[in-house]
Amino acid sequence: MPVAAPLDSVGLTVDLALAGLTVGSAAALSGIGLVVCHRATGVLNLAQGAQAMLIAYLLRDLVVVRHWPVWPALACCLLLVAPALGVLLDLLVYRPLQRRDAGTADTMVAGLGVFVLLIGVVVLLWGSTPLNGAPSPFGGTPITLPGGHTLRPDTVAQLAAILVLALTVAATTRFTRFGLQLRAVVDDRRLARLAGVDADRVSAAGWAFGSFTAGLVGVALAPYLLLDPYGLPLLVMETMAVAVAARLRSIPVAVATGLGLGIAQAELTRLRPAGQLLPLVQAVQANLFVVALLVAALLAGPRLGGRSGDRAPLGANGRAGGGRAAGAVCLVLLLLPMGFRDNDLRSALLVPALALVLLSIVVVTGYGGQISLGQAGYAGLGALGTALLMSGRIPLVPPLPAVPALLFAVLATAPLGLLTGWPAIRRRGLALALVTFAVGTAMSRFVFQQPYATTGLTLDRPAFLAGDRAFYLAELLLLGLGLLVVRALHRGRLGRALTAMRDHEPGAVAAGVNVPGLKLFAFVAGAALAALGGGLMGLAGRAFDPAAFDPVRGLLWFAAVVVAGADSALGAVLAAALLIGLDAGTVAGVSAVAVGLLAAAIGRLPGGLAGVAARSARRRPVGPAAPLPPGRLTPAGLRARALIAARRTADSREARR
Repeated sequence: MPVAAPLDSVGLTVDLALAGLTVGSAAALSGIGLVVCHRATGVLNLAQGAQAMLIAYLLRDLVVVRHWPVWPALACCLLLVAPALGVLLDLLVYRPLQRRDAGTADTMVAGLGVFVLLIGVVVLLWGSTPLNGAPSPFGGTPITLPGGHTLRPDTVAQLAAILVLALTVAATTRFTRFGLQLRAVVDDRRLARLAGVDADRVSAAGWAFGSFTAGLVGVALAPYLLLDPYGLPLLVMETMAVAVAARLRSIPVAVATGLGLGIAQAELTRLRPAGQLLPLVQAVQANLFVVALLVAALLAGPRLGGRSGDRAPLGANGRAGGGRAAGAVCLVLLLLPMGFRDNDLRSALLVPALALVLLSIVVVTGYGGQISLGQAGYAGLGALGTALLMSGRIPLVPPLPAVPALLFAVLATAPLGLLTGWPAIRRRGLALALVTFAVGTAMSRFVFQQPYATTGLTLDRPAFLAGDRAFYLAELLLLGLGLLVVRALHRGRLGRALTAMRDHEPGAVAAGVNVPGLKLFAFVAGAALAALGGGLMGLAGRAFDPAAFDPVRGLLWFAAVVVAGADSALGAVLAAALLIGLDAGTVAGVSAVAVGLLAAAIGRLPGGLAGVAARSARRRPVGPAAPLPPGRLTPAGLRARALIAARRTADSREARR
């Protein structure tokens, strides 16, 4: 049995704890910003990681490229750019959502849109190649403590910032008129308006403060990390565990959790078990915040940051958007690459494969109403499983050809959908989104990025599909089968039950729908579709690429599906073509900017582009209370629709009061 290395001296423990304060203090700053922003606005700022990344890149550009002095550049970034960015987000993105009383799902999608948009802007301005970090404004001789221990000056500055911010927030909320207005807005925004409180001013101040603390996090981490437009936002997003552990309410708990996790991460470096446990322990040590986010999200409760009145997510309109025009456009886009040259066709190989992955999001989110941010993880499992089976890396299983390896990888990945399906039984909205994101991130960090799982892999096509044109035709055939299956699912009895569950879960339960079973089915079916698409992506590139299934790319895919129409299967195909085509035909980052802009404006696009097209075709408005045609509903389905209509009528009357 492997035995851990003996404990070192107390001095080493103290040194590691002091080193862990650097990361822990940055996490604590992140937690303060998230908690204060949520208390002031009711929104969890999912774009905080991208905001921190933007400020870090801007600081580096001003200091390293434009040769500004460090302190003026720091003041410009933190006192001007960061708060201004927060106010702009409030004015352009979140205030319209607040005025139409949007649910948690819509505000969350808008936040993801801002996240994706800022990443795309950074890629366009500074490229996707990692850059050296910005210099620390607190450089100098380390501070010597009693016992010979040393502490970095920037760590001292971060701890001082935590203390000042925590005391300032506490004093402001308890002893000032603004604090009284803040509590009134948080308790009931409409009543606060009736009492004469300027709720918009309170929200703008909350967003400015949240963006300022995001900038602080970026400045704190920039000197120690490579600036990566995908890695840095994800790293900051993982520190969301601090705010989730604090239930988005308690600043002291958030600070203590952040500092504690930073110290624990440093102390874990002392564990050096022998044998095969070493890679696992090292992975846990490097990704402790991911583990903490998963645990905190599971323990946070079913309605973290949500409201009891949240309706169907993402402006779902109850119809599989698209129609003949969308079908014709999809057919043209999919057949057009057949006339491309070899190099151009090679880029197009990813379109049908990615469309299958996006179809999995349509099934889980668009049809089932369950927000899943971890589908990239299941796509990666499909690709990795195919490679492992073809390479003979599975014990007692000989190397398999590509086709049976892909089939068995899909069959093996489908039951793993229960990893996110089981927590979904008692969760929805933000709580479920955080759980699925944490699961997908854990797959990436603990499986896809580990050498023991990804070295020595063989991933090649069969002889009859070796040519790109033949393989593309095979992909089109599988995509066509996937579309037929999804169409049959949506239009059948099972699809009507999924729609009833999505539109109003209590009503579906009252109508006799097996809601827990339907949720599990949606996640299992979604995992199978994502695994099929991921396996095809691996075969298209003839290699397993962990970066292709990065959690940040999964967020981009989710936002693209929402923009195209969450319940539109054809919209998923269009989204895949645009994601691949925009970046291949222009420069990297254009697709992220386009998707981010549209997702940030989701409050003005109910149902996404598919909903806009459907309303234009019918030439009549469709609102939340619009009647849905019963079609060939069963009596149970009719009862569910009646309950949904009654609930929507009650919501409409409440809104008019």
